[in-house]
Amino acid sequence: MVLAISLAACASPLRREVEAVLGDPVFAGTHWGLMITTLEGEPVFSLNADRRFTPASNTKMLVTAAAFHRLKGLDAPDAASGASLHLEPDVEGGPPDAILSGHGDATLSDRADCISNCLAMLADALVRQGAMVLADVIGDDRHFQDERWSPGWSWNNLQTRSGTAVSALTVNSNEVAILVRPGLAAGEPAAASWRPGDDVWPLVNEAVTVADGETDLRIERLPGAEAVRIYGVMQVGASETTLTLGLNDPALVAASRLRRLLEQRGVAVEGKTRVRHRPPALSDDPTARVDAPVLKEIAGEEMARAEVERLVAPPLIDDLRLILKASQNVHAELLLRRLGRLEGAGSVADGLLVVRDMLREAGIADAEYDFADGSGMSTYNRVTPAMMTRFLAWTADQPWGDAWRDALPVGGVDGTLARRFRGSALEGRVFAKTGSLNAVHALSGFLVAASGRTLIFSAYANNHPSGAPSGAAAIDAALLAVAARR
Repeated sequence: MVLAISLAACASPLRREVEAVLGDPVFAGTHWGLMITTLEGEPVFSLNADRRFTPASNTKMLVTAAAFHRLKGLDAPDAASGASLHLEPDVEGGPPDAILSGHGDATLSDRADCISNCLAMLADALVRQGAMVLADVIGDDRHFQDERWSPGWSWNNLQTRSGTAVSALTVNSNEVAILVRPGLAAGEPAAASWRPGDDVWPLVNEAVTVADGETDLRIERLPGAEAVRIYGVMQVGASETTLTLGLNDPALVAASRLRRLLEQRGVAVEGKTRVRHRPPALSDDPTARVDAPVLKEIAGEEMARAEVERLVAPPLIDDLRLILKASQNVHAELLLRRLGRLEGAGSVADGLLVVRDMLREAGIADAEYDFADGSGMSTYNRVTPAMMTRFLAWTADQPWGDAWRDALPVGGVDGTLARRFRGSALEGRVFAKTGSLNAVHALSGFLVAASGRTLIFSAYANNHPSGAPSGAAAIDAALLAVAARR
């Protein structure tokens, strides 16, 4: 473990107490970083504060703050991102194609309990218009570049809900689920089926019912595979289990869902279900914002078609809270691409330029960080604890700072901090974003110390051994020690 001391008061009781927590031999090999300041930026505690760490989902703090900083009308219904349905006439006089276009809304749903912003509303609108025969049903996600996964994502995460593909045309957060129940007796196969409407791949069920032992079920969808394999064991009498996994072509699945809804309403679809993607533009300048002509062309195509219906998404502030409270990955990635449409092509790189511009405004040097995505799934992301605390201090002085802070998880109360700090002196007094990846734990935000003063902190555990106790618990203990003495 690296414990470089950067403050003169290295023998203080506070430092000894924190070092006793983080220096426990069970954490041997862990790389710790911790910076704590007052709201005014006065250092309280520093440990490897200028070293670079993988931040995991702390990355979402930067992307959501950029949205608060640059986007207007966050509390208003979000018409700009809503999905739309158009009819594209056939030049030879045949049935038209139905074009389902996505514009970045993360909340479109086709669940049975959906009551607003529902894919079924578009199907109903087409039936009301009387278009009962169609050629193709096309999912169009060209509003953003076709960058379904950001650089630095681990391949094994791509089959999970955490690593599902990103698309401007998103339904049900680009997740599907398998429902699994045990057989009646040991030795029987477990019963596995897709959640209604989620049957997008063939399912190979190798799960077995056992008399003793804990349920241990796994799913496997290897890159390029055309089927999902479920395997493992399920105890007799166990409750139904839901296994969730991600998609690799959300726009195609969205179009397939719409086709099913249309056919259920008596619409005859004579052609194929297909997609329209926009390949990433190439540029020799990684800081260039390109593709404006392509965006104008796509917008012109939409205006030229006969619009059937356009949905209005809920206020973006609701999704910003979800991103921060629940650490929702695909929603954060969609937000990054939306930021990229402000002055660019809706790419990952364009969105990161908006984040960079905000950080420069906050006085953060480019060399203090690197980002490759908006969710924190990328192992390429880097920050320093010192940079994060200065950034958090800057947000506190912004007109939107209080609203953004209110969207953070609260210790012992809600979100990803609901079970942390509960029953401690910091319950209800920590407002922070969590982060976790393989061998990574992170927590950054604000806390109210025993003195009543608000402190800013940024804490990281990298290279955390797989067999060691939770690095998150050690971070919490260190913060409790600081809060008690301040």
